[in-house]
Amino acid sequence: MPSTPRSARPASLPRRTGRQLRRAFGTRHEPLVRPLDRARARAWLLAIVGGLAAVAVSVLGALLLYRSTAPQAAADRVRLHRVDAVVAVLPDHGAATGSRFADGYNSRIEVPAAWNYPAGTAHTGTVEAPRTATTGTVVPIWVDPAGTPTTPPANRASLAVFAACTGAGVLLALLAMLTLALRLRLHSLDRRAETAWTTSWARLEPLWSGRAGHRRED
Repeated sequence: MPSTPRSARPASLPRRTGRQLRRAFGTRHEPLVRPLDRARARAWLLAIVGGLAAVAVSVLGALLLYRSTAPQAAADRVRLHRVDAVVAVLPDHGAATGSRFADGYNSRIEVPAAWNYPAGTAHTGTVEAPRTATTGTVVPIWVDPAGTPTTPPANRASLAVFAACTGAGVLLALLAMLTLALRLRLHSLDRRAETAWTTSWARLEPLWSGRAGHRRED
């Protein structure tokens, strides 16, 4: 009983990748593959390798950025202190109302306040408070060891988001440059191919159409 022919099994991914690499770099003899085809394959291959390298560089840069900023943020969380500031008497009602709504959609305003830090040391100054703050409203603020208001320390989540956004920005910039370089290279190869085709057609078309024979007879 004749055996049923088996269908050809597709080549594995490593074998197909190796075949493409050999074709791109000319290590595999294929008479139908032109040098321009190999150049185009090399351009795509370099673009893919460059994209993978860009991903690796962006991830590594984001990790290094997080690791470089995390110790300072941790030290700030130990050095700085959060205290309660009490909003002092606000200016006259008309001035206060004007100042609250002069900034459009800004949800916070600067108001005079008082706080104690270190213990028993009174401080007064201007702090940011919600628009709805009135005299006696308690507003949490961050101060340094001398009791001077300062920016709050960054937490781990904000540092991670900042590092991730920075890495994503670097990755997008690198991919944009790689895409531009690939497009320019492919455009150059296309122009070379078009020029070669035009030259070949001008040489072969008279022979193919028979016009060259008519010219010799004339």
